[in-house]
Amino acid sequence: MKTERLIVDPHLPDEAVLRRAVGVLQAGGLVAIPTETVYGLAASALDPRAVRRIYEAKGRPSNNPLIVHVASLEQARSLAVEWPDWAARLAERFWPGPLTIVVPRGPAVSDAITGGGATVALRMPAHPVARRLIELGQSPLAAPSANRSTRISPTTADHVLGMLDGRIELVIDAGATSGGIESTVVGCVDGQVNILRPGPLMAAQLEAALDQPVVVRDVRAGANDAAPLASPGTLARHYAPLVPLECLPASETAARVKGLLAAGERVGWLRWASHAAQSEASSSGALVAIEMPEQPAGYAARLYAALHELEGADVTRIVVDTPPEDHAWLAIQDRLRRAACRI
Repeated sequence: MKTERLIVDPHLPDEAVLRRAVGVLQAGGLVAIPTETVYGLAASALDPRAVRRIYEAKGRPSNNPLIVHVASLEQARSLAVEWPDWAARLAERFWPGPLTIVVPRGPAVSDAITGGGATVALRMPAHPVARRLIELGQSPLAAPSANRSTRISPTTADHVLGMLDGRIELVIDAGATSGGIESTVVGCVDGQVNILRPGPLMAAQLEAALDQPVVVRDVRAGANDAAPLASPGTLARHYAPLVPLECLPASETAARVKGLLAAGERVGWLRWASHAAQSEASSSGALVAIEMPEQPAGYAARLYAALHELEGADVTRIVVDTPPEDHAWLAIQDRLRRAACRI
């Protein structure tokens, strides 16, 4: 089976194309869809067999829960056994958008979605294509990132096809995604709202909406952990290229790159634009250097695409100028730390 690609305008998608995709989903098929964060691999959330196909296509551990995407607050509440005040306040403020809310699951939610856990992760996407698909199908969609498990998330349809071609029925190509990294995931732990996975929305924004503190938890599960994971995106190794990646202070990366080149490696280097002055290392034909934006939003939008580019250039090592130790960079630090993990 070869995966079919259908191209749509991201702002005014052709409804005939979307209805065709809905037909695939209703028949138990898998469709890669654009969201404002990354491309997701969608199946009908109310079809356990289709949901299990997501795990098979991705090679995803069965205890790693999926995010369920909804088109309305009513749809979200129908999937939860309760809708606490903190969840209602965050949904009112940040939906549609890059926020996933973890709440106790309702009876309509299968173990296939939750990884056997007692909670369900819910999000209302802002992307017109994703929202309209859910509306037309009148069903929520389970949709983790459309990649192989632990690999770099896709921000274009080409990225999806590079990993999942032949494993899924359809990809809807609406161009590059705007956000570039996955949603912020929040849940309640011991009566306290926690960020379980950092993302575009930061703790200060959530605290302002809730008028209470929000705890940022460093959740890193091992690949062999059997218990249901508390949140998607918490494996210690995740969002990772196939070759080793390491992060170093910008003052040390040029020397490290030079040493790797001298050892015969083909090196990819994600470096700050302000540090991109020509150096001895920069003149090597075995170096692929990409200058990264120095603002968090721009860096996030560029990160996965840059890593895909380096893989496509057949580098054997990747060196990254470490981002600043600042709350605005928390989600990027999280993704790079997981990408650098070798377990």
